[in-house]
Amino acid sequence: MNIAIPANLPNTLQQLTDLLQRGEDAQALAFAARARRDFPVAHELIRLHAIALLRCNRRDDARLALNRAAELAPQSVEIQCNLATLALEDGQVDAAIERLRAALRRTPGHPAILHGLGTSLMAAARFEQAREAFAMATHGAPEHPGLRLNLAAAELELGHPAQAETHVREALQMAPELDAAHALLGYTLRAQNRPGEAAEAWLHAERAAPRNPVYPYEAGLMLDEIGRLGEAAAAWKRALHIDPEITPALGQWLFAQRRRCDWHELDALAERVRSAVAERRPGIGPFAFLAEDADAAAQHLCATSYATLIAQRTAPIRRQLDLKHTLPAPGAPIRLGLVADGFGEHATGLLLVAMIEALADSGLDIHLFATTPDDDGAIRRRLATAATLHDLSGLNAPQSAQRIHAAAIEVLFDLNGYCGKDNAELMSLRPAPVQVNWLAYPGTSGAPWMDYLLADAVVLPPALRPHVSEKLLRLPRCYQPSDTTRVPGEPLTRAYCGLPAEGMVFACFNNSYKINPAAFARFMLILQQVPDSVLWLLSGPDGANGRLRAAAAALDVAPERLVFLPHLPHAEYLACYAHADLFLDTLPYNAHTTASDALWAGCPVLSWCGDTFAGRVAASLLQHIGLPELVVDDEENFIATAVQLGNNRLARVALRHYLAQQRDGNPLFDMTGFATDFERAVQWISARHRIGRPPADHDL
Repeated sequence: MNIAIPANLPNTLQQLTDLLQRGEDAQALAFAARARRDFPVAHELIRLHAIALLRCNRRDDARLALNRAAELAPQSVEIQCNLATLALEDGQVDAAIERLRAALRRTPGHPAILHGLGTSLMAAARFEQAREAFAMATHGAPEHPGLRLNLAAAELELGHPAQAETHVREALQMAPELDAAHALLGYTLRAQNRPGEAAEAWLHAERAAPRNPVYPYEAGLMLDEIGRLGEAAAAWKRALHIDPEITPALGQWLFAQRRRCDWHELDALAERVRSAVAERRPGIGPFAFLAEDADAAAQHLCATSYATLIAQRTAPIRRQLDLKHTLPAPGAPIRLGLVADGFGEHATGLLLVAMIEALADSGLDIHLFATTPDDDGAIRRRLATAATLHDLSGLNAPQSAQRIHAAAIEVLFDLNGYCGKDNAELMSLRPAPVQVNWLAYPGTSGAPWMDYLLADAVVLPPALRPHVSEKLLRLPRCYQPSDTTRVPGEPLTRAYCGLPAEGMVFACFNNSYKINPAAFARFMLILQQVPDSVLWLLSGPDGANGRLRAAAAALDVAPERLVFLPHLPHAEYLACYAHADLFLDTLPYNAHTTASDALWAGCPVLSWCGDTFAGRVAASLLQHIGLPELVVDDEENFIATAVQLGNNRLARVALRHYLAQQRDGNPLFDMTGFATDFERAVQWISARHRIGRPPADHDL
């Protein structure tokens, strides 16, 4: 229906504005086109026409209209801001900045121009200049909460979360129920390591804007961090109810259900995640995906999609930092860096500390970059004594990258990968000229900023080479070191552990997300065939123990045959292996540190070798300690071997005797030898770098 064009321009502009405000974009477009015939040089009419064209996805026509409007009224702030926004959306950040700076010279101090300039500078990762623009804009519009939020966002990017929080709270005084303010408050609190308060901020944002799926998603991350996993799972479910295509929430919800051992509709949820990966929808966390029944090709695709997302997000910062690397002077020692969140009482620290100590007399200049605060534990103190330790815990990714770059690190190992406090953003900024993926994340990064993956020939045989994006550097031993100084605590009684006085004890101290329905069904079949046996499991979160006992009952196994080990200090946990007769491994995600702990403590491990890195780690440990007979290749043999050992006490005694003999002489526990091989690997990487050769595959 055609709407009559008023005879005067003001009424025409008002009528067009009303149509746009009501969202009647098609009618607004037709109305503006006809009105321009009556008022061909009315610059504001042409500008509004351009907005209607944009809303109808006619960007080229909109650009022509805005340029025509700018010819007619070059002083118009609105037209210049619209043109800058269009350039910014088209990826022409520098053009947007220059246009707004020119407009600012014509109209100094105009808050709308300063706001647009700050937004463009943020897109270019020029955060200090953006902060200045937003700060100046607040002087011109002191009661505008959005400007305070933009100023807070700039401070947050600059690594000043406390100052950012101040500006957010100023905005909340002006607009107490502004959802964007509560959401940004969540980010500032998270950056200050206040996850509980951050969760409440995002939940408040969700209440203020219940149709925004980002708010429950972010709230879930913080609820998870403070141990409220059930509430986190419910938050991710709400996010998906709002938007079924919010892929990160899908991956997090599935991983939460696995950790909670809540297998209701698990297969359908897992299929949705696998489909998202196959469709290259970014956002599925590669670490969580390792627990899915997926092959190495799918894991590679998941990692690559995730890395692409990180690269897009950090590209402006990477361009702005532009970290340059120079070759070390001839003969200069290799300055080696290792970055992790686990330089303390953590699996990474426990695996690494003895090897770092063994490198003390090497020619390497070793620097450890800790992304988490000092836990004042023995492992942290040992590491700080054996190497130069830098605390990055209060820094964001760009600040951390600058610190590492300033230390002139030549070869930098990322010990997290996509585990724990993900270092992907930091590593994507290229703080070192050569970067290596190793240890915590058992898989390829799929990232162009990672040059090498350090592994061994068991976890990554030739058949898996096509699914690794990095160049592959393989040690002549198991890729996983261990702390050979660790000592089990005082022996605990079976009664104290909740175990029966007699009978076979199968153990699986893997995290609950590794125990999927198929693995659990295998365990139950084994219990049924070994009289008076029990299964000793690590206590899981949010009701996981009760769900597993219910699952046991459903499979005709008495629930009391499941015993749960609470989380204990490491020495006490190691002491528990004295009562574990056989460790039963999981698939598709093997025991890693737990398998090393079991073997060190004298408990044999039965593993089923999978088809991915994550599913072959226990096999590597067993192969290198000389127990290949405890590595099976199918479910039937896994169950049969477990039952046979469960019913043969003498065989178990022989295995324990063998492991006791291996503690002092086996290469698996020879950290001096491991340090030598590791140093050789670093020297090979450095030598190739220093002569200008690109990374390459190499077997030591």
